Amino acid sequence: MGFQYHCRNYTCSKKAKTCFTSPSPVDSVCITSAFSHTDFHQFCPSTGRIYQCKNTCKALVDNSCRPKTRTALPKHGLFMLGRLVQVSKNYRSVIRACMEDMHQAAVSARDPALHSQYSTQVSILSAMELIWNLCEILFVEAAVAGPLLLRLLDWVRLHVCDVDNMVREVLSSENPSKHELFWNVVDVFVLQGRMDEARHLLSKEASANPTSVNMCRILDDLMKKMPVPSLGNTQTLTEMELKWQHWHEECQRYLQDGTFASNSHMESICKILLGDENAILEKKELMTTWYHFLVTRLLYSHPTVKPMELRFYAQSSMDLFLGGESSPEPLDTILMAAFEFEMHQVIKECSIALSNWWFVAHLTDLLDHCKLLQSHNLYFGSNMREFLLLEYASGLFSHYSLWQLGVDYFDHCPEYGRVYLELHIERIPLNTEQKALKVLRICEQRQMHEQVRSICKIMAMKALRNNRLGSALSWSIRAKDAAFATLISDRFLKDYCEKGCFSDLDLIDNLGPSMLLSDRLTFLGKYREFHRLYGEKRFSEAAKLLLMLMTAHIAPCSFWMTLLTDALPLLEQKEVIFSAEQTYELMRCLEDLTAGKSDKQKFQDDDVETMKVEMLRLALARNLARVIVKEGTLEGS
Repeated sequence: MGFQYHCRNYTCSKKAKTCFTSPSPVDSVCITSAFSHTDFHQFCPSTGRIYQCKNTCKALVDNSCRPKTRTALPKHGLFMLGRLVQVSKNYRSVIRACMEDMHQAAVSARDPALHSQYSTQVSILSAMELIWNLCEILFVEAAVAGPLLLRLLDWVRLHVCDVDNMVREVLSSENPSKHELFWNVVDVFVLQGRMDEARHLLSKEASANPTSVNMCRILDDLMKKMPVPSLGNTQTLTEMELKWQHWHEECQRYLQDGTFASNSHMESICKILLGDENAILEKKELMTTWYHFLVTRLLYSHPTVKPMELRFYAQSSMDLFLGGESSPEPLDTILMAAFEFEMHQVIKECSIALSNWWFVAHLTDLLDHCKLLQSHNLYFGSNMREFLLLEYASGLFSHYSLWQLGVDYFDHCPEYGRVYLELHIERIPLNTEQKALKVLRICEQRQMHEQVRSICKIMAMKALRNNRLGSALSWSIRAKDAAFATLISDRFLKDYCEKGCFSDLDLIDNLGPSMLLSDRLTFLGKYREFHRLYGEKRFSEAAKLLLMLMTAHIAPCSFWMTLLTDALPLLEQKEVIFSAEQTYELMRCLEDLTAGKSDKQKFQDDDVETMKVEMLRLALARNLARVIVKEGTLEGS
């Protein structure tokens, strides 16, 4: 990838730690990104720190965060602009945090292949932050002439950090001005517009070399008086240009007078202050990139450059710096598109160069909130913002743990987000009940009724295959699937007939209104209630419920014999439980059961069934006799 060349400065050594001078820390901001050529695991070096861009992304993607038109509401627009700039800085801050993590992983990696892989990731992340920072300056903040140059200087200083290592090495020596890198450091400070640091080093030269005191004093004075735009300064651009012109003429006079002729280093610096392109290009190795050359060139030749003029200076600077020796890399193409204010081209080139949708999706979303992409709709009805968010969210759904984050992205895609979510939800492997419950909760919150039923049916079928009847019944109730609930209820009743007891009593005892889903489920719940009443010795209530189950015709015919058999203990109680009318009903049920069988079926019935029928007839007859005697006695009294 062409981005890899960018971070020559981000070498994975102990000295390079100074490269990670992160912007202001971000609270509660994280990021989900995988700009790796492989997968998410290789991107995040430690499993304890997985970046999820939940709060930043949610605040940005949320439609309520959209700014109003600046011209209509200037104060509110200014507030929203500041908010969007802060969000952009938050993104950059966490990119640099990822970069530092990768740097630490590369330093600690003993395997050369792993070290190389992490170093590549550092390069890619650094290039991403470089691009984002430039887009923030040009598009989000929309810096105007004057402040624009200051922002570009900060941009270059943040991404070129070799000078800090050289400064420490020079200042830690016994005689800094005699160090072989002394003038290189001074040159870099001047090239980056860091005049105070350059003047500080010049004072070292003046102290160590009395013959150069006068030249150092004059050069120091020129650096001190150099007019630069200021964010808090109220001077107009015309005033700034006038001051700069006077200062420029003074520098020109000293150079023509030969003031620095005896010291080639100072003479070279004076030429740089005058914006001499050849003098600046002589320091090509110290700048390393054409965009550093561009900013230095603007600083000393056109400090009040306007945004729309950048494209001309950028193109000529790249041509001069590369000089036909090498062709532009992908990063060069992206930065050039940004300087030309071709936002769509920036997004296109980033999509091609990067192996993940995170960067382009979030950058596009940010630009969309800045009202910069409103006119660009794609041919299939969506806009670029939604298209990229959909692509990124779809990628998240392929990951075992990040798929939940993809749901939030789909929620903020008004055109096709719900359709995409429905399609991806159906493809999630439901490996565990815990995961199924997570998916179910997501669907229920969004009233995705078809998906809810589908998930519940799938889980119910899995539970049934594993003979987990309680779980299967619970899922079928959630799915409101009457047919499946009937099937599972039959399995419960079958198990009861075979084992003589119910499993999952807690579930059956607490069915509540859910038992009305199907007649068979109602019967199961009521039959379990009969057993509970019997166990509590509430025989009269149990008898009424048992008779109701038989006469209401909600019990399966195959279960009638079981119900009649359950009546035997009640018929044999010392106290009469069934009334004469109830006893007649039981007799009728028994006769209906036996009358429905052919002679062949009766012949095939085993002795146990025959014995049950005889016992029931005997018990019913005896109970009827007891009832008649009891009722007759009561009438006689």
